Amino acid sequence: MKSAAAPMRRGGRPLSFDRQAALEKAMLAFWRHGYESTSISDLTAAMGVTAPSLYTAFGDKRRLFLEAMELYVGPMEAVQARLDAAPTARAAAWDLLFGAVQKMTGEATPPGCLMTSATASVSASAVEVQAAVSAVRGEILRRLEARIARDVAEGALPAGTDAAALAALMMGVMQGVSVLARDGMPREALLAMAECAMRAFPGDAGTRAGA
Repeated sequence: MKSAAAPMRRGGRPLSFDRQAALEKAMLAFWRHGYESTSISDLTAAMGVTAPSLYTAFGDKRRLFLEAMELYVGPMEAVQARLDAAPTARAAAWDLLFGAVQKMTGEATPPGCLMTSATASVSASAVEVQAAVSAVRGEILRRLEARIARDVAEGALPAGTDAAALAALMMGVMQGVSVLARDGMPREALLAMAECAMRAFPGDAGTRAGA
């Protein structure tokens, strides 16, 4: 996926701080508080930079968030590589679900999903941010659906399998994991929920063994 927020070009004196480290701290701030609830002063305090330095390095709050979201999601090519490397579409879906549970219940990061937290409540002024988040979710959904459809075409899944509905179910479960993780549901309970959801997926039910 092409970067939605390429780093700003900088002229003159070099930055006086580690841009990548500052971006990681901004990501955590957005993850914890959401997009609109995180103010510029919150960001500068978390990142350890001044407001002028933030604007010089990242442009503005919206661009900073988009870049933080890219850091959170990772390159879309890496997502595709994981889907392609999985032996089956079922294994690919479980990999996404398992990874989501792990990421949303990390000890050193806020609970839940950055994208869900960031856009749980946004005003009309943040419509571009909402659209960008939706686009990333939609791209992951599209790629998962294509992976399922491939197994259907190759006969690894029943011919009547609804690839679109199955991919949407997996994405819906991931959204549910985010909400429940923020509510404090423990990792093991969320993994059990994910395993229940996988029973809707044709094939071997041994999800923890790698599907």
